[in-house]
Amino acid sequence: MNNVVLGILGFIVIHLSDYISLKRIPLLKPIVWLLGSGLLVYAVFEVCLALDKFTIPVWLIAMGWVLFALFLFALLYSLFINLPFHKTYIASGFSNKLVKTGLYALVRHPGVPSFVMLILSLILVSGSAQLLIAAPIFILLDIILVMIQDKFFFPKMFSGYNIYQRETPMLLPNRRSINAFFKSLRRIKTQTGF
Repeated sequence: MNNVVLGILGFIVIHLSDYISLKRIPLLKPIVWLLGSGLLVYAVFEVCLALDKFTIPVWLIAMGWVLFALFLFALLYSLFINLPFHKTYIASGFSNKLVKTGLYALVRHPGVPSFVMLILSLILVSGSAQLLIAAPIFILLDIILVMIQDKFFFPKMFSGYNIYQRETPMLLPNRRSINAFFKSLRRIKTQTGF
């Protein structure tokens, strides 16, 4: 259970970086973000390795690995490639440029659905009974924290965020956002020549 508490602490510390960004505290943002991310990754890893296991058919384990690879890529892409890395995680303050392309055309917080699917895939891969307890806690906390970001932090950080909120769903894509996603992919393809 200590690892679940570490994961909760990791989420809270990660989201403190939003407050630090708004206050423009130099050098603290990357330290806080790395500390929170490290705590969360360590906690998830330890929960997966816990000795209390349940039996899963081999085909479900294989499917879990495929889902894990897919959603790990989606999570990493949404957090580190789709967003301007330096301004988001390193530089003092915040990037006032609102990203509405790629996965951010689908939903305002694409890291959450990716994280949910990643955790569910880890249940299949690890067979960890402890993860069955931790998963709903981590998922609920992630959703609550992005709701706080969406209501209190991002409207102050990004010009036009209220319009983005009306145009793009928060966590689950709809027909309009799926069309916007494919249009943004076509624009990216045209701009890069790929």
